[in-house]
Amino acid sequence: MKSIILVLDGFGVGEMPDADKFGDVGSNTYVNLKKLQQFSLPNFERLGINNIDGLNLDKCDNTIGYYGKLKERSINKDTLTGHWEMMGVETHKVYQAFPHNIDADVVSAVQEEIGPTICNHSASGTQIIVELGQEHIATKKPILYSSQDSVLQIATHKSVYSVEELYDMCKKVRERMNKDFHIQRIIARPFDTNEKGEFYRTKERKDFAINPPTKTTLDAIIEAGYKVVGVGKIAEIFNFNGISETYKTTNNVESLDKTLELINNDFDGLIFANLIDTDMLYGHRNDTNGYIKALEYIDSFLPKIMQAMGDNDLLMITGDHGNDPTTPSTDHSREYTPILMYSKKFESSKNLGIIDGFRFVGDSAYNWLTKGDIND
Repeated sequence: MKSIILVLDGFGVGEMPDADKFGDVGSNTYVNLKKLQQFSLPNFERLGINNIDGLNLDKCDNTIGYYGKLKERSINKDTLTGHWEMMGVETHKVYQAFPHNIDADVVSAVQEEIGPTICNHSASGTQIIVELGQEHIATKKPILYSSQDSVLQIATHKSVYSVEELYDMCKKVRERMNKDFHIQRIIARPFDTNEKGEFYRTKERKDFAINPPTKTTLDAIIEAGYKVVGVGKIAEIFNFNGISETYKTTNNVESLDKTLELINNDFDGLIFANLIDTDMLYGHRNDTNGYIKALEYIDSFLPKIMQAMGDNDLLMITGDHGNDPTTPSTDHSREYTPILMYSKKFESSKNLGIIDGFRFVGDSAYNWLTKGDIND
């Protein structure tokens, strides 16, 4: 018996009531994309996505899943907060983020740990290595930058520092941030040079996150005798707490392939996968065409997953926050997220309405494994 969670990173279905406090009035990742360009997700639609309350889209008459939308209770709108709340941990602390310059005291603290750095402001990771890669190689100064989340990212060329040396830098910065600041993740971003002499980010990215403040539903699943298998960046989001096995992937194709492989493996437990492309590659870059193509690829893959599922398996598809690429903002958006559920045990489709709290996802996974149903 398995519970399978697919998190479409940055996939929202409409502004939440407090969206004005986040500057996100009008954000609706899925619906705004549909308004911008006609596209179809036949498998998502059969699971009920167009039938979710308030979307006002053409409804599917022969849905096969449970469907609804989740209201986030935590006060942030980032990856870590969304995933933590899915697993029962609400976040009501405001973490430091740096939409423009990184705070001077934070930069000073980083430099006390790893020496002088360059950049020291919010930037696109792919662009900043193009702009500052040569200076970094010449001076050996790490590139320190941030993005829309509560993160600090450190980029170094593999000819200047080995990947392990970069990881050691990030560990030192992580320890210092734990002591003096409220920053969720430190991200190591190694890069290299290709045959054309161009800089590119390698696959050895590694996140150094804070620990969840309490045990999560992942821990409860393991304590109940089941495995928890993370795909993509799941293990790093929880700082490897509550994780039995982890499989690092770098894009949606790899993550979906690994998820399918795991469904076919003989074990009982949770498969928890993050599909990162919608957020990292397209949402933050306001790339609407790329976002739509990513959704279409996931939709086309769903039949493989659904066919591979055992009679007693449960599939859940959701998001961790919004990231509407149709708006001027390149930040995450404060949105409801969809919840789509499928099992061969379901006798009929069901509208779940609006559910208060992302923890419904983790609770459903736990209850399915331990009781054979999504409810207590």
